[in-house]
Amino acid sequence: MSSTMKTGSHPEIRVQPEAGPERAPMRAGALIAVLLAGAFVMILNETVMGVALPAVMREFDITAAAGQWLTTAYMLVMAVLIPMTGFLLQRFSPRAIFVAALLLFSVGTAAAAFAPWFPVLVGARIAQAAGTAIIMPLLTTTILTHVPAERRGRTMGLIAIVMSVAPALGPSFSGLLITAFGWRSVFLVVLPIAIAVLVVGSVLIRGRGETSAVRFDLGSAALSVLAFGGIVFGLGSIGEAVGGHALMPPAVPIAVGLLALGAFVWRQLALQRRDAAFLDLRPFRSRPFWVGVVLLAVAMCSMFGALILLPLYMQNVLGLSALVTGLVVLPGGLLMGLAAPVVGAIFDRVGARPLVIPGVFVVAASLAMLAFLGDESPIWYLVVATLVLDLGLAMLMTPLMTSALGSLAPELYSHGSAIVSTMQQLAGAAGTAIFVTVMSLGAASAAAGGATATAAAASGIHLAFVVAALASLVAVALAFLVPRRAAGPQRSAPSAE
Repeated sequence: MSSTMKTGSHPEIRVQPEAGPERAPMRAGALIAVLLAGAFVMILNETVMGVALPAVMREFDITAAAGQWLTTAYMLVMAVLIPMTGFLLQRFSPRAIFVAALLLFSVGTAAAAFAPWFPVLVGARIAQAAGTAIIMPLLTTTILTHVPAERRGRTMGLIAIVMSVAPALGPSFSGLLITAFGWRSVFLVVLPIAIAVLVVGSVLIRGRGETSAVRFDLGSAALSVLAFGGIVFGLGSIGEAVGGHALMPPAVPIAVGLLALGAFVWRQLALQRRDAAFLDLRPFRSRPFWVGVVLLAVAMCSMFGALILLPLYMQNVLGLSALVTGLVVLPGGLLMGLAAPVVGAIFDRVGARPLVIPGVFVVAASLAMLAFLGDESPIWYLVVATLVLDLGLAMLMTPLMTSALGSLAPELYSHGSAIVSTMQQLAGAAGTAIFVTVMSLGAASAAAGGATATAAAASGIHLAFVVAALASLVAVALAFLVPRRAAGPQRSAPSAE
C-alpha cells in the first residue's frame, strides 16, 4: 500500500511501496540518514577552499582577488537558488529534486578534481553550490513530513550537526589532504561519497509524490536573482572595498538588491492571494516563526563572523599555520555536533524557551571573551572561547529551527524551509561583512596611531568582537519572545485578502 499522504500542495516523499506500516519508520529513518550524509558532504565542501586557495593560485597563476571568486561565486549561487526551492519542492517530486541535486554536485566535484583551467574550476564550484542549495530545504521538509512532532527536536538536531561539524571539519580536512596529496585530492575524496549517496538515495526514494502545477513566475525569479544575489554580492564586497580591491562600490549592488527585494516581496504578496507565490511569505504570520528566523539570523551572523575573524587573528597576529588554525576551531565544531542531538532531546521535553534564553547569554559571554583577545593571547584561551561560543549556538539552532518550522501548516513547510535557509545565507554574508569592516576600520585607526602591523590587526579584531558582543544584547531581548513550547501548526494557510 502506498505511504503517500497529500497535505495541500506540499510534496511528500514516498518510501518504497512494498514496505509495510511497521517498516515505514525504518525506511524513513534510512532516507533521512542518506539526506544527512549528502548534506554533510556538501556543506563540508563549502569551507575547503580557504585552505586550498594558495595552492590553486600557484597552479593557475592567478591573483588572490581572482581566487576569491571560488568562494564568492559559491555564495552567490546559494543565495540565488535557495529562495527558489520553495517553488521547486512544490512543482517537482522529491525524487527528481534529490537526483538533480546530487547529480549537479557530483558533476561539479568531478569537474573540479580534473579542472584544466581556472574558469572550469569556478564553473565546477557553481555546479556544486547549485546542488547544495537544493538539498538542505529538501532535508528539512523531509524531517517535518516524516517525523512526529514529539520527536522532531532530536531529529532536527542532526541538521545542526551537519551545519556545525561540517564547516568546522572543512579546514582541517582540506589542510591534511592538501599537505599530503595536493588540492585536487579534496574533490577526489568527496566524489565517491557523493556518488554513493546518489545511488542509495535514488533507491530509497520511490514514486512521484504529491506535487502541484505551480506556474514558474519568471518575474519573481528575476527579482529573486537581483535581490538576494545583489545583497550577498554587495555584502561580500565590503571587505575588499575596505582594502581598495572591490570591482564596484558595495553600496551599488546592495541598493539594487534592496530595491529588488522590495519589489519581490510586493509581487509575492500579490501572487499568494491566488496560491501562486514563488516564495510564500505567509509563514511570517506565525510569531514563533519570525522570532525564530530573526534569532537564527543573529546566531548565523555570530558564527560566520567568528569563523572569518578567528583564522585571520590566528594567522596574521599569532603567526599560526593554516592547518593549526583549523585544528584550533575543530573542538568547538565537534562539541556543537555532539551537543545538538542532546539539545534536541531536551527540546522535545521542555520546549524552546528554556534552552534559547540561556543559549543567547552563553553566546554573548563567548563574544565578550573573544573581545579580550590580544596580540599574545594563548591558544588554550582561543579553544575555550570557541567551545563556549559553539555550545551557545548549539542551544539556539535546533530549538529555534524546530519551533519556527513546526508552527507552520504542512503546505507551508517547503516555503518555510526556503525562507530559513535564505536568511541563513544572508546572515552569514552580513556577519562576514560587518565583522571584517569593523576589524579593518579598527586596524586602520590603530595603525594611524603608530601601532605595529600585528598590534593594529589585534586591535581591529578586538573592536569587531566588542561590537558583536554589544549587538548580541538584541538577541538576549528577543529570546524572551520565544514561546516555552512550540506552537501547534496553523490549521490552514488562507490566502491573503
